[in-house]
Amino acid sequence: MPGDESPPPAPPAPLARAEQFIWLTARVLEQRRFSFHFLGGDADAVDAALGAYLGGDGGYGHALDPDLRGPLSQPLHTAHALRVLDSLGRCSGQRIERLCRHLTGVSTADGALPLVLPAPRAYPAAPYHPVYDDPPGELLTTGPVVGVLHRNRIWHAWLFRATDFCWERIETLRHSHPYEVQSAVAFLDGAPDRARAAAAADQLGRLVRERRLAVLDPARREEYPPAPGYAPGEQLFPYDYARRPESLARSWFTDEEMRRALDFLAAEQQPDGGWPVRRRAWAPGSSLERRPIATLEALLTLRAYGRPVGAAGPGGPGGAVSPPGPVRPR
Repeated sequence: MPGDESPPPAPPAPLARAEQFIWLTARVLEQRRFSFHFLGGDADAVDAALGAYLGGDGGYGHALDPDLRGPLSQPLHTAHALRVLDSLGRCSGQRIERLCRHLTGVSTADGALPLVLPAPRAYPAAPYHPVYDDPPGELLTTGPVVGVLHRNRIWHAWLFRATDFCWERIETLRHSHPYEVQSAVAFLDGAPDRARAAAAADQLGRLVRERRLAVLDPARREEYPPAPGYAPGEQLFPYDYARRPESLARSWFTDEEMRRALDFLAAEQQPDGGWPVRRRAWAPGSSLERRPIATLEALLTLRAYGRPVGAAGPGGPGGAVSPPGPVRPR
């Protein structure tokens, strides 16, 4: 009737838009992870999808981390797999025992994990992950692996020297870059010695602020230049370090700084429903596969901080029902 116009429909909620993006672009693993975290999906389905990346040596390969292609097991893939298993509450059992044996065999002389293991043939890899014949141990890969294993109270002989390596690197850091700091936080959030972890985190937080390794005001991003070797715009924000409010890194930032960062993160959702990836694009497949991972991380971070993400789209199985979240740091 004239004058009785209905209001325009509300725009889809962030979760509904992200769901469409996931179904359109994501690998089976990320589709099932989305279903598990936001649609009440089955953990077994995620576990089965992750199993496709498991190698005969007990490690993970097949481009589980999109920046390293090919079938070979690599530490970056292991770190990714452990994060997924941790989120399912399944970081235990014979699978982890076998994985630790694999890590023992590929560790460097100081008991740590290299960034990339040399291989008999050169499978494609991102240019920012150089391959060396005798690679050194790296906090970038060792920290997240050790942290998750400790969070889940795994004890294996491999962990002793790897843990010592992480402590030594973190407590003597004077210069660093954002991704290495992320890895340090992943270790500290799971380390059993909570008092020592808190002290190390306090020191690390001062380094982050002094070296401007986190964008504290998204409206002034130009004041926080990317680290050397990073792509233009490849900057990290407070939520990149403190993915959950109980992280030790949360104390590095004021409530206002975190609010601004989370506002920025929520606004970063693109018209297609996904979140952007700021790192250097080097191969179409890698870039395409990484965006759904970034989208899942954004949604999980926003939800962890109590930000509304809405319900799934019409026809989505189960709306926004969510299973229990990841295992919390102890």
